[in-house]
Amino acid sequence: VQLQASGGGAVRTGDSLQLSCVASGIAFRRNTVAWFRQAPGKEREFVAVDFRNTNRPVYADSGKGRFTFSRDNARNTVYLQMNRLEPEDTAVYYCAASSTIILSSIRNKSAYSYWGQGTQVTVSS
Repeated sequence: VQLQASGGGAVRTGDSLQLSCVASGIAFRRNTVAWFRQAPGKEREFVAVDFRNTNRPVYADSGKGRFTFSRDNARNTVYLQMNRLEPEDTAVYYCAASSTIILSSIRNKSAYSYWGQGTQVTVSS
């Protein structure tokens, strides 16, 4: 199983980025898929998730109204559209997946079985 995240970059405050995560070895449509991020010196934190392909994403407060999670099951790919980026969004962003996770654990990084390698997002003011 491999998850490959991409799309990060160095941008300025207010800019947008779209992250992508493509899977091989698993079918995203059968999985809960999430985005997490980890800033330097901080714990990895939840960003967004779509539980069991319901297409009703849940977001951390930090991204509500600015981030949009979407799927393309035909391409086995998920996306995170990030608008109005802020310096506080600077982090390595990871995609993660699990076929067995329960609803109460979707924000818990320890509950995910598969992880991508991360893509760096740097937002300067």
